[in-house]
Amino acid sequence: MRLVLIADTHVPKRARDLPAPVWAAVEAADVVIHAGDWVDASFLDRLEARCQRLVGVYGNNDGPALQARLPEIADVELDGLRVAVVHETGPATGREQRCEARFPGRDLLVFGHSHIPWATVTPGGLRLLNPGSPTDRRRQPYATYMTADVVRGALTGILLHRIER
Repeated sequence: MRLVLIADTHVPKRARDLPAPVWAAVEAADVVIHAGDWVDASFLDRLEARCQRLVGVYGNNDGPALQARLPEIADVELDGLRVAVVHETGPATGREQRCEARFPGRDLLVFGHSHIPWATVTPGGLRLLNPGSPTDRRRQPYATYMTADVVRGALTGILLHRIER
């Protein structure tokens, strides 16, 4: 199962659209995970129309229209992998301990908010992934997104993709 992880797209406020390589990845994926800050419900409609399956949450920049359609936290099982998705996890310091306590029994937590890519594993085995932002790099050298594969409950082939200007 092929995953695409994105967050903090901010379409159309910070970017008019997703970059072409991200749309290509979305269309090739089995599941797209969006960790919040969509900004406009029309972008949610467009993403839903172009992907096989979407798992998404709302973020702090998402108003009532998006909050009515998306949860704050998503919990799914993907080919045996137990996944949680949330927008915000708080400061980087202590993140692993907080997330491990907040999301017990999960294998993967996908989050956003910071626009900073993150990939760690807690002492208890929870993998934390933040794909950064494909449209708003902020203080990062590149805009980014992630891809990964799920094979019989195992997450493999995690790649952080840079989007060239």
